[in-house]
Amino acid sequence: MIKGTSMLKMITRLTCLGLPVILLSSQDYPQKKTNKLPNDVLGGQYYTFDDFKKVKKIDSHVHLTEDIDTAFINQAKADNFRMLTINVYSSSGTPIEEQQDYAIKLVKAYPGLVAYATTFSLKNYNEPGWQSEVIAYLRNSFAKGAVAVKVWKNVGMQLRDKNNKLVFVDNARFDTIFNYLAINHIPLIGHLGEHKNSWLPLDKMTVKGNRDYAAAHSEEYMYLHPDRPSYEYYLKVRDHMLDKNPKLQFIGAHLGALEWSVAELGKTLDKYPNMAVDMAERVSHLQYQAKTNWQGVHDFFIKYQDRILYGTDMRHDAMDIVNEHITTPEGLRKHAHEVWLRHWRFFTTNQKMRVPKVEGEFYGLKLPRTVVDKIYYKNAQKWIPGVPK
Repeated sequence: MIKGTSMLKMITRLTCLGLPVILLSSQDYPQKKTNKLPNDVLGGQYYTFDDFKKVKKIDSHVHLTEDIDTAFINQAKADNFRMLTINVYSSSGTPIEEQQDYAIKLVKAYPGLVAYATTFSLKNYNEPGWQSEVIAYLRNSFAKGAVAVKVWKNVGMQLRDKNNKLVFVDNARFDTIFNYLAINHIPLIGHLGEHKNSWLPLDKMTVKGNRDYAAAHSEEYMYLHPDRPSYEYYLKVRDHMLDKNPKLQFIGAHLGALEWSVAELGKTLDKYPNMAVDMAERVSHLQYQAKTNWQGVHDFFIKYQDRILYGTDMRHDAMDIVNEHITTPEGLRKHAHEVWLRHWRFFTTNQKMRVPKVEGEFYGLKLPRTVVDKIYYKNAQKWIPGVPK
């Protein structure tokens, strides 16, 4: 151990030589080869846990569909968040026209706090005029203030052609629509395929959120549908769509269905420079990986800091809310605040953590504040122009 006098002499000598001096405390940093803080974390400026409400933030993936959801907006205002609410087409869900009307109502009621992404219907997919119908609807949406477009996993899972064969997102009938978006610099948010856990038995899944969702949505639980394609096939058709549309600005929802491996996700981002990802309902997968590969997860955020958007998939019928029997505005506000705060702790501190959706402990990433600003705010403005500023 270096004594105080010797340490002072060393610091004085380094200072005279013009070399930087970094003093390390005995904080409980991760240890060993997978848990060692890299050099770029040992300097620079960082946010503290207490900075949470001071920092501007955007939750770039939520679903606000009913008046009860205004509780999330009110909490967002208190926690210095803006929100992007996303319309989703489902043959059994709320008509997209009603979703859009409600989103516009929220944008007007909460100026500067809420923006919305539109979507398009698949109802008349097999009819000759479907593409023109879709583009007309999208033009109308953008005229009313929409800032992006969502395509959902029912493409590839439910949509079928005239021969009753599954239709995937690389089908030529989508080309006209995606070309229209590319020409007009409109981002496409894509939830295509499913998380890798969906092909596993419930007891083999890595995070609780996936288990809960699969148990409650058997129609989307791929393990129960061996007639559907493999996990890898959905990635293949997604990539083929991107190959055909190199100028399309694409945001892969839910970490682009590559939530299980930051290394594999990095390879895809390297291949497609016009692709970013949001973290909606997939932060737990990053925390799961941090248990054994803290270094890899941290370095992923440093390397791809311009390509990652913060999002939660917050909605009143999310499985963690349903399973906890949260039904009041006060309960929803408390839940949203706790989720946002847990994520903030993970990204900004080096503390040892436990969370509801991951078994075991892991360390926070303690990302530099420049990176935190990007994933929480600046990247959303870059990739989705028109989100609340």
